[in-house]
Amino acid sequence: MMDDRQHAPATLRNRQPILEVLQEVLPPTGSVLEISSGTGEHAIFLAPRLRPRQWIASDVSPEARASIDAWRRECPSENLWGAIALDTRDPVWPVERSEFAAQVPELDLRKYPIRAIVNINMIHIAPWDAALGLFAGAGRILPEGGILFLYGPFKRAGQHTAPSNEAFDQSLRSQDPAWGVRNLEDVIEAAQERGLFWMKTVEMPANNLSVVFRRRSQ
Repeated sequence: MMDDRQHAPATLRNRQPILEVLQEVLPPTGSVLEISSGTGEHAIFLAPRLRPRQWIASDVSPEARASIDAWRRECPSENLWGAIALDTRDPVWPVERSEFAAQVPELDLRKYPIRAIVNINMIHIAPWDAALGLFAGAGRILPEGGILFLYGPFKRAGQHTAPSNEAFDQSLRSQDPAWGVRNLEDVIEAAQERGLFWMKTVEMPANNLSVVFRRRSQ
């Protein structure tokens, strides 16, 4: 049988620093919805280390979802759930629909409500409206005090933070003009317009940042 597992080498370098930030900022219980789980390698590393939280993986790509589920079979964890199809630009996400309970009956979102959303290395490899959809969805789904966690490269005050990030940005834009390293201040402003209060920014390895938001009260 062909192995659907994909590999992202950067995962091995950044997963432990990401875990350390998540251990600090995530609510202690409930479910974490990972948006754009990619290969699934972050999910299989983070989920067992963040118990008793439940981890829901997702991706818009069928190939990515196949990889996530293949990694889950290889490295099972009782709190890691199969990948769901999710496009942040959709006005209603699958986890908001009543039929989601029937699709994943073992996961009771009444018992384990989604209290955090984690998004690693997506908003620069997607159109800007995907980021806006992410913020809008987080604003709808997260309860007061819920956490949105972003990780990736960012510009600060319109300037790249390292030559490698500038070269990466040029490479992204050459593949798709709608892609590119985002300006941190624009990201914070767009998130705050959708009810997400910026908590802090954490310097990470390889010129990346973790950016943490908290859901404001209605």
